[in-house]
This record gives sequence, structure tokens and C-alpha cells, in this order.
Amino acid sequence: MTARHGPDSFHALHRHGFVRVAASTPHVRTADVSFNRDAVLIEARRAHEAQVDLLVYPELCLSSYALDDLHMQSALLDAVEDALDEVVAASSELSPVLLVGAPLRQDGKLYNCAVVVSRGRILGVVPKSYLPNYREYYEKRWFAHGRGVRDRTMHLGEQDVPFGSDLLFEASDLKGFVFHVEICEDYWSAIPPSSDAALAGATILTNLSASNITIGKSDERHMLCRSQSSRAMAAYAYSAAGPGESTTDLAWDGQGAIYELGDLMAESERFSLDPQLCLADIDTQRILNERMRTGTYADAAEARAPEFRRIAFEHQPHWQDAGLIRPIRRFPYVPNRRSHLDQDCYEAFNIQVEGLRRRFEATSGSRMVIGVSGGLDSTHALIVAAKVCDKLGLPRSRILGYTMPGFATGESTKSNAWKLMRALGIEAAEIDIRPAATQMLQDMNHPFAGGEPVYDVTFENVQAGLRTDYLFRLANQNGGFVIGTGDLSEMALGWCTYGVGDQMSHYAVNTGVPKTLIQYLVRWAIQTEQFEPETNGVLKAILETKISPELVPHGEEEELQSTEDQIGPYELHDFFLFHTMRYGLPPSKVAFLAWHAWRDAQAGSWPIDFPDATKREYELAQIAEWLEVFLKRFFGFSQFKRSALPNGPKVSAGGSLSPRGDWRAPSDATAEPWLDELRRSLPS
Repeated sequence: MTARHGPDSFHALHRHGFVRVAASTPHVRTADVSFNRDAVLIEARRAHEAQVDLLVYPELCLSSYALDDLHMQSALLDAVEDALDEVVAASSELSPVLLVGAPLRQDGKLYNCAVVVSRGRILGVVPKSYLPNYREYYEKRWFAHGRGVRDRTMHLGEQDVPFGSDLLFEASDLKGFVFHVEICEDYWSAIPPSSDAALAGATILTNLSASNITIGKSDERHMLCRSQSSRAMAAYAYSAAGPGESTTDLAWDGQGAIYELGDLMAESERFSLDPQLCLADIDTQRILNERMRTGTYADAAEARAPEFRRIAFEHQPHWQDAGLIRPIRRFPYVPNRRSHLDQDCYEAFNIQVEGLRRRFEATSGSRMVIGVSGGLDSTHALIVAAKVCDKLGLPRSRILGYTMPGFATGESTKSNAWKLMRALGIEAAEIDIRPAATQMLQDMNHPFAGGEPVYDVTFENVQAGLRTDYLFRLANQNGGFVIGTGDLSEMALGWCTYGVGDQMSHYAVNTGVPKTLIQYLVRWAIQTEQFEPETNGVLKAILETKISPELVPHGEEEELQSTEDQIGPYELHDFFLFHTMRYGLPPSKVAFLAWHAWRDAQAGSWPIDFPDATKREYELAQIAEWLEVFLKRFFGFSQFKRSALPNGPKVSAGGSLSPRGDWRAPSDATAEPWLDELRRSLPS
């Protein structure tokens, strides 16, 4: 592997398309411009030390917001312009782009403005478009609105600078760093100015606000930030004025929040007497990729995006290892919102239940047939089927469960299979496939039939294939259909035998659910008592069992055949799959994210109540090793199996691998472009 340095350094934040954004709530005093100027610069220097790229201050932060008719006083407005000159001069030694709020005069009018400052110069000035004039607000008394202010300039200090509501700011030396500015009420309007800006190409939307606080308003701000970042497919950084504003009749809480594609990245402490600086690294590549793959975005941009002036500037990125400040989910498919945990699990589980229920009703059969191994996947498929019977008011004996021990079946898993079937009250039976497998191997002149311990792929697949043959014929015999057990992780890796039960069935109820989510849903079913206490005890035992195909015999001193020893940890593969399939990220970036999520026990985040055993650590070399395995299997030689998948419900927004749904790919592609990108990018 070739080492890279400078702008191509693997650990450099900017190399992977991240922009560090911060929302600042500095100290403020009503009408004390010099104090406010100094407070703004203190926070600017703090942001510089934190290697921030874009710093968003509150609305009118130089003058303070709650001034009423003092806004119309020339002495104060002159002081603001002088203070702005000093902020601009000081910014020459600072790396962040500063978005500073100030009241500014132009053509006999006063505008509520955001001034964009970078490295000693003003890049542009954006006036507020929508002025509130209801309830406690009276802004039209003092300010002119900025709607329709386009293609204008303003003279500030020694500069003539772009002025208008038609400005986008784009870094010429950091791809994806394109931002737009709006002010407070703008994003309470029916169509915020930032909507058009996003359609014109802005990836980061910002809001300088002085919104006062009332009960429930914090939730409203979160809702607006979240919805705008989701609808506009962008990041949204919001900064509201804090304590220190006048309390004549109102109070301020200093709320700061940063969202990306509907996900909360960071928020500040509210009502704090200390200045707040909430930071998050925004993934502009993720934003651009999401727009690229969502045709509706392009259609909307073509239909209504007005012309914007793009103000180019040289940002001078540091290209250093600055860490990564953003929540990274170790288990991106697994619900982890504490407030919605039960609801999210309920939805995931019942999507499967509803899919299987509809298929069962639509067929002419009366029975569901399933092979029960005592392993995780068949267990989950079986409890979904049991819940279908409960929902339809049918006896669970409509389910025909078969355990089919082979040459390597362990007593523990077979025992668990029987316990589970009995606990659920299904019709259960056992078919020993060893005689039929031996006969088939003899017919093939396989060495095993002659007494040699040859455990090759033929030996394994004879067993897997026979199980499926029995299930399909049993379905014919009993007027039913076969429920598939293979999951999304196995489909991604091609870790399934073509034409057998983990790849082929009449309905593949698990193929939209990755292994990590199945583990969690089974745990959720136990915790929420979806089934009887006896069933829960068996489910706990199955969760503790090592994942194994149980196809190769092992001696008394040997460990059970382990799937993860052969192909790698499913927790990593599910991470790789999510970021590769859902967002199309390059392998080097997937490795970068995985390393930050898994490098130590405190890194990343995991769902509530996930067992401590999942809090493992992986070094970059381990991540790269298993990522290569994933890329070879996912892009290289597994698609032909996925192209023949039976129907099955999509469960996660992370996508499915159905050839009729989220993932359509040729069966004969090569993984080389992805492998080359990874190998070129990793440090030696």
C-alpha cells in the first residue's frame, strides 16, 4: 500500500469531503457594541483553535437584537461599522469563515444583515428577506426587507462587496464547501430562501437567529432545522442569541443546532451563562451523493431554482488530521433513538410481519414451511411467521417447522431448534439428511463416501441443497410455501449457496434485514415480551450461540465452525454495506469512518442495551483487511445470486438488495476500481 501525504493524507478531514461547522453563542450586552465585538472575536479565536471552517453567529450579534428604536440611532450604527472593520482585520489570522450579524445602511434604508468574512476581507453581505411583524416582533418599523435585492454591491470599509439575497459562497479549494445564509424568520416562511439556495447547489445552509424563547419553541426550531436539512438535502446550522439580550419583556436561551440530511449532528447547551460553541463535521460528499441519486432533487432544481451569484473564495484548508466531530453509528441499521427505540423496532419487525402476512393471504396454500436450525436467521424468520398467525387469528400449527441435522449439526443448536418450535406451538418434525447426503456423495464418487475426511464446498452444499429440496417438496405435499431465512448481510457477501434456503424460497422474509438488526430485533422481542416466557428463554440461548453454517464436522477438541472467522465480523460488514450501498461512498472514506467508529471503546455509538460484547475495537489494518473481503465479495462475484432473489420486504432506509428495488447491478462486474481506490489511499 502506498503512503500519501499533504492534501491526500488518509486521516485528513478535508480529504474525505468534511467541512467543520460551528454555531456560536457569544456573550452579548444590549447596545454595547465594543463588548459584543470583543466577544465575537474571542469565539472566533476559539473556533480557529478547534480548526473550524465555518462559524455561524446569532442575528445582529454586533449590536445585539433587542434594541427597538435604538436601531435607528446613527451613533450606534457608526459603532457597528467600526466594530465590523476590526472583526474583518482580525480575521486575517483566523481560518474560519465568519458569519456575523449586523444592522447596515444602504441607499437610505437599514437592513438586518449577515456579513460573510474570510481571511481579512468581506466576501458578501446578505440582507434578511422576511421581517416578522406580529406578536412580539416589530422589525418592519426599523428594517427594509431584502427580497428582490439582487446584483447589488455595498461599500463597507475599503471594499465594495456583493450585497443581496442572491449570494452563494463557494470555496475554490475545498470541493463541496458551498454555503448559503438566511436570517431567523427566513426559515419560518412557507418557502425559505435556503430552499432555492439548496437547489442552486448550496450544501450547507446557515441561519443567524435572535429568536426569543417560549415554551415549546426549542422543539419547533429543531423541527424546522431537521425538516429543512432533510427536504433540501443539505446541512443546516442554526445559531440563536443567548442570555445577555434585553429582558424587557422576553428571554433568550442561546440554542445552537447543526443538522445533516435530517440527522442531528450537534446542539449547544441552552440557557448557559458561558459562551457556547457547538461543532460538527458536515459530510458534503454524502450530501452531494444523495442529491445525485435522488432524481426529484434535480427535477426541482430544473423547475424553480433562481439565479444566484456564486462568490468564490480561497479557503486554504489545513489538510491535517483534525479528528472527526460527528456522531458515527457503529450499527447504522440498528435503531438507536432512545425516545423512539420501541417504535423503531416495532416498525422493523412488523414490516416483515406485514409482508409475510400479505403473501400468505395471496397464495392458495394454507401452511408455511420453514427449516429451523436453531441459528439466528431461521429463529427470526420463525418468530415473524408466528406473529403472522397471531395477527390473523390462526393457530401457530399452520407453520410446519423442520430441523434437519447433518454431519456437523451440534446438539446445542438442534436442541434449541426443538425447544423453540415447541415453545411457539408450531407443528414440528425432524428429518435426518445424513443418509440422503451419503447416498448423493456416493453417487458422485466423492472421497467422503469412501471414508476420507474431505470437507470441501461440494460436501457442504450437498447438505445445504438437500435441506432445501426437502422443504420445497414438503411445501408441495402440505399445500404451503417455503419461508426463506437468508438475511441482507449474507446476500451482500454472497455467503449463501445458490438455489438453497438462505438464497432461494417462496418468500424471503429476512432479505431486507442485516445480521446486526436481526440480533437486535430478537433482543427487542424478548425485552418487550412479544412471546411467551418459555419462548423468551430459548431466544436468549440462541442469541448467545456462535454464528455457524454447521456444515463441517469438528472433533471434541475443535471449535465449532465459525462464519465470522472465515469472512469477517458482521458488525463491520454491515457498516461497510450501509455506507457503500446507501450513499455510494468510496472505500477509503468507508474505512475512515469505520476507524473513527471502532478504534476504541469510547468511539462511535451503539444502540441502547446492546451487549458489551459488541463494543469491540478494530485497528485500521483490521478494518482494511475485512473491507477488502467485503469489496471482493460484494462487487466481484455475488451479484448473480442477488439477481435471482425471491420477493421479500424492504425494511431499512439503508436499502435492500432486491434486483427489483434498491440495487440493480450486472452479475459480471469486477471489484478492481474499488480495491484500487482503497489500496491507493491507505497509509503504508
